[in-house]
Amino acid sequence: MLRALHFAADRHRDQRRKDPEASPYINHPIQVAELLARVGRIDDVEVLQAAILHDTVEDTETTPEEIENLFGQRVRSIVEEVTDDKSLLKVERKKLQEEHAAHLSEDAKLVKLADKISNTHDVSRTPPTDWSHERRIEYLDWAERVVAGCRGVNEELEKFFDHTIRSGRKILAG
Repeated sequence: MLRALHFAADRHRDQRRKDPEASPYINHPIQVAELLARVGRIDDVEVLQAAILHDTVEDTETTPEEIENLFGQRVRSIVEEVTDDKSLLKVERKKLQEEHAAHLSEDAKLVKLADKISNTHDVSRTPPTDWSHERRIEYLDWAERVVAGCRGVNEELEKFFDHTIRSGRKILAG
């Protein structure tokens, strides 16, 4: 587990979140894994490793082969399932996430669900500095559609997502 954390921290070392504090990017994958463990009661090391590594292929120079060589085929598979194809336009990537969510493996659904909880929380409370109010609401709407396809894998994570969305909507309602 710590090897995955070290690997992700190294790969994301120069990346920052787009929040006003420009917080270290690695905080996000750590939070995703922490949500899986604390809220979802997931103790499967490979799922937790995949959570920590979930953005490395998408957002760094990491290859799926590297993930497999270091962490095994199952971790690679989960990471690949939740990785967007950056060669596509953003609107297309978002549409594909909605369409593919219901077809993900249970492991990938868990990671996707925790990822959406983390991002929904951040968009509601500490959004990217250049995001308008409307864009934040659109994100919450989109996240709900993605999570709709992930339901049925972990009731506690789903309840926590619902709570996070409700809280986020209250914040955005002002």
